[in-house]
Amino acid sequence: MNLKEILNWRYTTKEFDTTKKISKLDMGQVKNLLRMSPSSVNLQPWHFIIAETEEGKERIAKGTKGFFHFNEPKVVNASAVVLFCSRTSADEDYMKHLLEVQDKDGRFPTEDIKNGMYGGMNAFADIHKYDLKDLQHWMEKQVYLNIGSFLLGVASLGIDATPMEGIDVKALDEEFGLRAKGFTSLVAVSIGYRTTTDFNSTDKTPKSRLLESEIFTEI
Repeated sequence: MNLKEILNWRYTTKEFDTTKKISKLDMGQVKNLLRMSPSSVNLQPWHFIIAETEEGKERIAKGTKGFFHFNEPKVVNASAVVLFCSRTSADEDYMKHLLEVQDKDGRFPTEDIKNGMYGGMNAFADIHKYDLKDLQHWMEKQVYLNIGSFLLGVASLGIDATPMEGIDVKALDEEFGLRAKGFTSLVAVSIGYRTTTDFNSTDKTPKSRLLESEIFTEI
């Protein structure tokens, strides 16, 4: 499929076929999508909990109890579920860790470039920590960038997806001990394959987007 075909093919899947599972090969590509996503100053402020087993999906489904019960089938019936989590801080130890990983990967041909990168990373983090006072929100925005590329990426593999903000993040933080590890849950994305009866499929419910004339200003 070309890009236009992929964009028109994908939609938020409401009903997953429980008999179809994502192959091990494709799950490897799914993980690569998550790992290789861009982020501001290469901050990578994320962690992913990936559930493919029934037990794992049931644990994530604990975040769909009560008010969010309508999302439970989209979790337990999917082939896999990814819980996107964000860091809650970017302290000096983490920044130094990032720098050393990049250094080992050969990103810094000279010590001056390495020091410049470290200064730039901290400068942007400090802007959000002290001036804008939105450091955690800034890190969460990087996770949302990952989610956007993830949805398009899995669609290019012919895999359906359902992003869900409708989850109890406190319950999931407690279930996986995330806050003690310096993370908090944000969004769950179920992945798998649509059923032929899914009412939201593009052959039953056409896509709707605002007109180009309304959303583009070309100069």
